[in-house]
Amino acid sequence: MNATGQNEDARRVVWTVVSSDIGPLLLAATDDGLVYVGFHATDAVRDKALVRLGSRFGTEPVEAPDAPLLAEAIRQLGEYFAGRRRDFDLPLDWSLSSGFNREVLRTLAAGVSYGAVVGYGDLARRVGQPGAAQAVGMAMGANPLPVVVPCHRVVESDGGIGGFGGGLETKRKLLALEGVLPEPLF
Repeated sequence: MNATGQNEDARRVVWTVVSSDIGPLLLAATDDGLVYVGFHATDAVRDKALVRLGSRFGTEPVEAPDAPLLAEAIRQLGEYFAGRRRDFDLPLDWSLSSGFNREVLRTLAAGVSYGAVVGYGDLARRVGQPGAAQAVGMAMGANPLPVVVPCHRVVESDGGIGGFGGGLETKRKLLALEGVLPEPLF
């Protein structure tokens, strides 16, 4: 601890909530990049996520929607939901994932483009673990950066859309936005 009572190893965390076509999203960033995107950011969900982020980084997250990295993330997400952006160009802080999960998420982000999907098993093969489809599913569920790191593009090999941390309706909306699924009728 330093003289101000802050943990010297703590990293600054800024956050904001932004509205989107899939509901309110909690965005959080460190000085290294966007670190967290959370779905359904009601007050209760937001508060719980901020406590977890504060604990993880040893600092009180600060609401700062005008922080440059958050402002850029808001701009790019707006373009994505308006159909004008296919790829995100944001610095990402990968510190909330590690090991196999991080490898899978980085492979997904680099190798599965807008409008495309990949099966859990195929993604496992891409990271050199052909029998790890279930572990890939767990990595998708633990993705701290959904939408930006597009776990919605990972589907079942039999044609099912699979699970999704933001809910199946959210996954369907994202896949419809990217032209993979038809727009819902109602």
